[in-house]
Amino acid sequence: MNILHIDSSILGDQSVSRKLSAAIVSKLRALAPGADVVYRDLNSEPLPALTTANAAALDPAAPADNDEVRALNAALAQVLAADAIVVGAPMYNFSIPAPLKAWLDALAVPGKTFGYENGAPKGLLGAKRVIVASSRGGVYAPQTPMAALEHHENYLRAFFGFLGVTQLEFVRAEGLKMGPEQAERAVAGALEQVEQLRAA
Repeated sequence: MNILHIDSSILGDQSVSRKLSAAIVSKLRALAPGADVVYRDLNSEPLPALTTANAAALDPAAPADNDEVRALNAALAQVLAADAIVVGAPMYNFSIPAPLKAWLDALAVPGKTFGYENGAPKGLLGAKRVIVASSRGGVYAPQTPMAALEHHENYLRAFFGFLGVTQLEFVRAEGLKMGPEQAERAVAGALEQVEQLRAA
């Protein structure tokens, strides 16, 4: 098994999403001894934003004529080579961090991760398992006062669904800024979710 481990939090050792993503990877390695892991920290090594100049070359087979294109192509190649992808995704301002958005932008490549069939989009990443380590300061579940501001997990569901991912799982710790006791319960509950993960 090839595991791609992505982190995007700005909080370093204080990051809950980093703690959860590391726990998920450890669990997957326990379930699949000998798994290879590729790690990418989008906070310390962010990808370039898409521009007119580099977007046209987003294809691992295309000539890489500059560092930006090479970086974007390498990110896509890592995803295509992975069997399982673990994404540390904290909520910032009701959505995902900008470096994570730039990484996702690099993955949406026609003919590589999605295509069109009979005029309708068709995702091409259906064989991959994606597990998102989600951390949020508030509570955004349906029927809660903040539910309308949830553009975090909903966006990730829509994006990976568009790419054809059907094995999409979330390990969630929320309410982290609602007091130390709530934060402790949230992290403990999320780590329990990790322990319940099973082989795909």
